[in-house]
Amino acid sequence: MSRAPEFIPLSDDALRAVAGVGSRHAALIEDAFGVLVETPGGGVSLSGDAKARGAAKKAVQAIAARADQGLEIGEADVRVAIGQARTGGAPGVVGNPLPIGRRGQVAPKTPTQARYLQALDQCELVFGLGPAGTGKTFLAVAHGAGMLLRGAVDRLIVSRPAVEAGERLGFLPGDMNEKVDPYMAPVWEALTDILGAEQLRRRREKGEIEVAPIAFLRGRTLSHAFVIVDEAQNASRAQMKMVLTRLGEGARMAVTGDPTQIDLLNPRDSGLAHAVDLLEGVQGIGIVRFGSEDVVRHPLVERIVRAYDADAAKRGRTV
Repeated sequence: MSRAPEFIPLSDDALRAVAGVGSRHAALIEDAFGVLVETPGGGVSLSGDAKARGAAKKAVQAIAARADQGLEIGEADVRVAIGQARTGGAPGVVGNPLPIGRRGQVAPKTPTQARYLQALDQCELVFGLGPAGTGKTFLAVAHGAGMLLRGAVDRLIVSRPAVEAGERLGFLPGDMNEKVDPYMAPVWEALTDILGAEQLRRRREKGEIEVAPIAFLRGRTLSHAFVIVDEAQNASRAQMKMVLTRLGEGARMAVTGDPTQIDLLNPRDSGLAHAVDLLEGVQGIGIVRFGSEDVVRHPLVERIVRAYDADAAKRGRTV
């Protein structure tokens, strides 16, 4: 096979994205495919055998396409592009960016994330299922925040069951708000990242953004709101039925969770898998399943998820 270098012309923005700070992104591509990546100016030169160059070219084109859309490129984006190139995925942006808050725009990094955002746009109730680090909660928060900013809903409500690795809110110091806020920290962090601290504070004070345990939703009708039920694997069947039936006029809901990380004393009481079994195929409901290939956190997280999946398969358990 020919080992002559192949030159790929790129825009300046795309070239910077492919190279990365200190050529870090180029190094990731080199390690993944066993090629030499050089940036002589005006584009990227790939050296190696033809098969390796072809796969690396797909990754380069995927990164370049995102950069040319004005999206910020980090190592997670490079790893996703590499993974898709290895599995034969088509190069390019996998979905349209979502204009939002201070970030400017949020875009899906994997095909599953793109399907998830599409489902959130088209369905009144969406279940996002899968392991940690796949963007289930962050994308739901981004979508809901976008609807709030556009005036498509009046409120954004994020809720979680008050169960976490055997601990209860009663063990935390302070009044109820002081107990709840640390527990909801991941949600507040996502909202701060998307909206900025000042806008989040203003909208929270006006009652447009609410973060609360599921128990706080009992007896309410949630109208003209985007509701996110996070960590739903820790909601009981009774809680799940209760929260799903809170939907009122003009409301939409996203339910996210990882069925393999149940912290309930009796895992069989989890309402997430039960609800999905009952509601799959019902009109207006979307179900999106994420896998280890969708993990966009530290690369070690994907390998950890794969190891646990392999162990579950070996033991004959369904996850």
